[in-house]
Amino acid sequence: MADRTGYIARQAIRYSVSLFIIVTLIFIIPRMMPGDPFVSLLGEEVYYRSPELVAELKAQFGLDRPLPEQYLSYLHNLVHGNFGYSFHYSQPVWDVIAYKMKWTLVLLIPSVIFGAILGIVVGSLAGWRRSSSMDTGITSLFLFVYSMPHYWLAMLFVLIFAFYLGIFPLSGITAGGLDGWQKLKDVLWHMALPVFVLTLFGAAYNYFIMRSSVIQVSGEGFVLTAQAKGLKERDVLFRHVLRNAMLPLVTVVALDIGFMVSGALLVEIVFSWGGMGTLVYDAVLARDYPLLHGSFLVIACCVLAANFTADVLYAVLDPRVRGG
Repeated sequence: MADRTGYIARQAIRYSVSLFIIVTLIFIIPRMMPGDPFVSLLGEEVYYRSPELVAELKAQFGLDRPLPEQYLSYLHNLVHGNFGYSFHYSQPVWDVIAYKMKWTLVLLIPSVIFGAILGIVVGSLAGWRRSSSMDTGITSLFLFVYSMPHYWLAMLFVLIFAFYLGIFPLSGITAGGLDGWQKLKDVLWHMALPVFVLTLFGAAYNYFIMRSSVIQVSGEGFVLTAQAKGLKERDVLFRHVLRNAMLPLVTVVALDIGFMVSGALLVEIVFSWGGMGTLVYDAVLARDYPLLHGSFLVIACCVLAANFTADVLYAVLDPRVRGG
């Protein structure tokens, strides 16, 4: 019990340091971008003709102060749960993020679940029957998918299934003007393509991990003993091999969340899905510093929390990792 608590404490300190570094980078990087946030807010004509107005706005949002003072104010606001006010949306940053985040989760949650299930099942079968024609074919397919950028596959699906075939809508979350079940069906219809794209990438990532793990476990002595006892091939795979091969998936699924988050942002932009991807895209174009800070911080915290949970679960399932 003591070694488990010590391990969790060490991991908590490690992730806290990582979070502090991320928070600092989130503050610095947007300010290194060329351009002024008030150009897009006021328009070029007003911006260049009304320097007094620009100076007043900068003073109002604290952008006229030295960077160290802005950084300390930024940290102070974060500690007190104040994400600031969005220049672009004219709303509190947290309100904007809370609305957009739910639509990203609508894509992300089913994609992670379906990708994990598909990758585990297909990867287990391919690893168990390695070097077979099925293994060769599926591995080639997933290698092709995994090697492609998210946005390229998303654009390919939009071109084929939405533009040419017209099976799915080109973009958006819903056509609008619908209520109840009709609206739900319309949202599901709009999210089908982006979820399928993200599921494919998640499944490809999980497939290779699961396939390698099954191949490694298949050579262990307890598997050979189970086969020597005359157990059915299905029982050996699902009762003996999978139970031990599943351990790496605890970490992989958590890493998959971070992998899928970054991919979901790009896929959202391609499908014009009104989630965190389009929010970050709009914030970058508008040089909306508070919105960029809040968006990147929420995404980073989600990824760190998922990885911290994976480390803790891994330590619980495999006591050998606690010694590190």
